[in-house]
Amino acid sequence: RLDAPPARIVSLLPSLTETVCALGACARLVGVDRFSNWPPEVRQLPQLGGGIDPNVEAVLRLRPDVVLVSHSGRVGERLRSLGLKVVVLEPKSHADVRRVLDAVGQLLGLPQAEGAGRVWQRIERGLAEVAATLPEQARRARVYVEVSRGPYAASEASFIGETLARLGVANVVPAALGPFPKLNPEYVVRADPDVIMLANRTMQAEVDYPGWRAMRAVREQRICLFSVDDAEIVVRPGPRMDQAARVMADCLKAMRP
Repeated sequence: RLDAPPARIVSLLPSLTETVCALGACARLVGVDRFSNWPPEVRQLPQLGGGIDPNVEAVLRLRPDVVLVSHSGRVGERLRSLGLKVVVLEPKSHADVRRVLDAVGQLLGLPQAEGAGRVWQRIERGLAEVAATLPEQARRARVYVEVSRGPYAASEASFIGETLARLGVANVVPAALGPFPKLNPEYVVRADPDVIMLANRTMQAEVDYPGWRAMRAVREQRICLFSVDDAEIVVRPGPRMDQAARVMADCLKAMRP
């Protein structure tokens, strides 16, 4: 519980940093994790390590009114034990993004219509507009999205899979495998996707998994290797999900599956 809306906020998750800024409260941020880089002005803030392994002493020195952390960070308990106010939030789906927007908007003391409601309407409008631009031929594509070397894929159950579904595009990795399963490379060969999207942060252009060079999508170069900036947009569940849809739609249009 806070006596008043926080004036000094530390965010230890990029999607939460982006959410605070999307709600017009970037000026309240006093520190962020090392991966928070959007909007560009947050790069000027003190970087406090990773969300899982932040520099706790540096966080304390900033005297934040509240610290935003993820469920997976586990640092929340330690920060609380040191007397800090901690809010744990971690969007993993489109519905989660809406809930996180609402929660952060309430935390900031913003009227719903002026804060979370406005941002969510913009996201929804953007998703619909992007979907409307996708040609019927592109909608018929069966897509594989890699989010990390392994390969780790984005399935139908992930927020990326939900965005593909909003575009009307089929995902070759079913929800039953979990949101981001590690796959046997042979699984992808058997799935035989029409288009491969590489949003892995290592940005390896080589498709060097066993058997992949025999896949039709590889032979015909139906591969989108996203730039670092575009990959970050695609893999972050937050207020730029409409831009993520545009990145994936542009890939599909270019591939002409």
